[in-house]
Amino acid sequence: MIELRHVTKGYWVHGEYRIVIDDLSIVMPEGHSLGLLGRNGAGKSTLLQIIAGTMQPTSGRVIRRGEISWPIGSANSFHKDMTGLQNTRFLARAYGVDSDALVDFVEDFAEIGKHFNMPLRTYSSGMRSRLAFGVAMGIPFDTYLIDEVTGTGDAKFKRKSREVFRARMARAGAIMVSHSMNDMRNFCDSGLVLHEGQLEYFDDIEDAITRHEDLLN
Repeated sequence: MIELRHVTKGYWVHGEYRIVIDDLSIVMPEGHSLGLLGRNGAGKSTLLQIIAGTMQPTSGRVIRRGEISWPIGSANSFHKDMTGLQNTRFLARAYGVDSDALVDFVEDFAEIGKHFNMPLRTYSSGMRSRLAFGVAMGIPFDTYLIDEVTGTGDAKFKRKSREVFRARMARAGAIMVSHSMNDMRNFCDSGLVLHEGQLEYFDDIEDAITRHEDLLN
């Protein structure tokens, strides 16, 4: 369960204070795969980081129950001077899962070859995303936070990522950011639309997509 209580987030940009998230209060339904929609710059990635706890709100609080992933699609939870292997083992210990089993899964899934034993700072952005997605899919979270990650890699890797993600969604919830409406339809049953700091919830992902496209137009 994820609950936002009067969550606000603002930044100073070129001498002007800009509110991105404006006094949000919502209880997100458990066991749903939620598509988070909004125009570029609306604050979707900021909201995911606040939910994950990797960014603090300016005010308000987030109540979390169950294991929630970091925002998958970035490698912010990884140390750039540690290898992929070392990062994987560190996160296995942090989340209390079998280290060897997670290493075997990630090494096979990520398909980054010798780079798995090289420092993360030597990785391309695509390799970092593959590693982050592989580690996250190997850990049994109750809620997965997904930020555009199923679009990473070639067609074969995208297909594999989607298959693994779909399998995880059979027993977990998710909040997913994607510019692909096909991905939203394929993976999400409900939707959230973030617009001018406010969040609207829709039981049906199609209604959320319609609202999002109306706002874009």
